[in-house]
Amino acid sequence: MLEGNWTGASTVPSRGLYPHQWSWDSAFIAIGLRHLSPLRAQTELETLLAAQWGDGRVPHIVFNPSVPLDAYFPSPDFWRSSTAGRPAGAPRTVQTSGIVQPPVHALAAWLVHRADPGLSRARGFLARVYPRLAAWHRYLLHRRDLGGGGLASVVHPWEQGMDNSPAWDLPLSRVTPAPARSFRRADLDHGAAEDRPTDLDYGRYVRLATDYRDGGYRDGPGGSRGVGTGGFAVEDPSFNALLVASEHALARIAAELGAPGTARHARAERLTAALVERLWDPKSGMFLCRDLRAPAPDGRGTLIPERGVSGLIPLLLPGLPRDIVRTLLGTVSGPHFGLGTTTRLVPSHDLLGEAFDPHRYWRGPAWFNTAWLVERGLRTHAEHRQADALRESVLDLAEATDFAEYVDPYTGEACGATGFSWTAALALDLLHSDTTVTADMGFMGGNRR
Repeated sequence: MLEGNWTGASTVPSRGLYPHQWSWDSAFIAIGLRHLSPLRAQTELETLLAAQWGDGRVPHIVFNPSVPLDAYFPSPDFWRSSTAGRPAGAPRTVQTSGIVQPPVHALAAWLVHRADPGLSRARGFLARVYPRLAAWHRYLLHRRDLGGGGLASVVHPWEQGMDNSPAWDLPLSRVTPAPARSFRRADLDHGAAEDRPTDLDYGRYVRLATDYRDGGYRDGPGGSRGVGTGGFAVEDPSFNALLVASEHALARIAAELGAPGTARHARAERLTAALVERLWDPKSGMFLCRDLRAPAPDGRGTLIPERGVSGLIPLLLPGLPRDIVRTLLGTVSGPHFGLGTTTRLVPSHDLLGEAFDPHRYWRGPAWFNTAWLVERGLRTHAEHRQADALRESVLDLAEATDFAEYVDPYTGEACGATGFSWTAALALDLLHSDTTVTADMGFMGGNRR
């Protein structure tokens, strides 16, 4: 699958539905590729980072100019990165989107380095990517701290990666959708309409992206923060947990390059504390998203009362308080997610939620990348039996579904595209990786509290 999806410089998520390079896809793909070709894994990340903007953001799509414009929407002529993004330092030689995706990249870079340190050092891999990764983290920690509490915010559902999550329904309800005639949904050429976002939701996605573009892709006052009452700004637990994980990995990279990493580890611990303080909800038994645009007496926005797999991803972090870890472990296997009892992989949304749909995009189906993250999190906290069972389910279903994009969490039935790259890559990683969490993960190794 990965050979078939390789373009010569990067890997497309799937040949039909996603014919360009996607940001967090490439990070997960590199994690798998490192076992077969560390050089190609390095190239995957280098190609993505070469499209970084001057303000530090890593765009969520890097467009392949040989792909026809009508093959994917929103296409390069919608984003207009080289013109609308010029004030933010968008590159002139490559077309990209103007939004971002979860910051898995420093973690991926560290794991790729560890797969073949000799090759990495000979090529100067870490020395070349470290400044770009550091700039990426600065952008998120400073330009995207829209809530003022130390966490990064997303300004579009596509940035968080779980595009159609029911967690977005409330904040999106304030957004006036773009007219249906103003865009053409290329995704419906490759997937069943009942498995994809509705036209109404898609119109709201287009409106948000259009407003952000027309504001010059500015963040903070006058940019995404100033897009009227319909603006979208959410603090998300998985996005920030991955930022914490990558901060720890960036500290390892700095140490490898001869610089102290202590400050980065300390920053990661502060981020972990902010994650707990702002997004932990004891009543729900998990982390929730915070809607920064919702009216609240204290001006901090409000937690969104939707349980999604995003709220389980912080299990990755060894610095969580023990009581929170115990509660999360109970939630994973409890009635809301049913892992190991009623579901084979972790569903993307609460099984008992009104919006749950086992087939519709991110509203219930199980995804292989979130399964990989939860599996790693279970091992972080020495839950090896449950992690072993999840690992076997990932491997069985990846093969049985021809490496599907996502699956029905109850039956394992394939949904979305097949021949999906991160499914293949993360299956490779689980096949090659030790079934214990090692120091190679950069930050894992058991709960320290």
